[in-house]
Amino acid sequence: QVHLAESGGGLVKTGDSLRLSCAASGRTFTRFGAAWFRQAPGKGREFVAAVSRGGGFTRYQDSVKGRFTISKDSADNTVYLQMNGLIPGDTGMYSCAADVNPFADASTSDNPRDYDYWGQGTQVTVSE
Repeated sequence: QVHLAESGGGLVKTGDSLRLSCAASGRTFTRFGAAWFRQAPGKGREFVAAVSRGGGFTRYQDSVKGRFTISKDSADNTVYLQMNGLIPGDTGMYSCAADVNPFADASTSDNPRDYDYWGQGTQVTVSE
């Protein structure tokens, strides 16, 4: 079992930055693919960004390209999401997810079904 714990959310103003962290513990894996998803009130879960198991590939939702950066520190099994230029449309509960499939080394899936473990989420609220 892998436990994922997100942190770093908060209430910020338009244009501000936040850095989200997702720490993996328990049965940790040397390498795993990871992604961030978000869910705004009254809306469905939305893909934000993903990084491959090896860390060499990334994928972003079009609306966050150029503003968000996903990265992974394999040494401490932590995934980060650096968010710059935040706008009210970025408001939501941000959850990280881990893909431990050993045969999907380059995968940066935007499908939540491809992820095996999920954290509880951290709230990001961006005011006008």
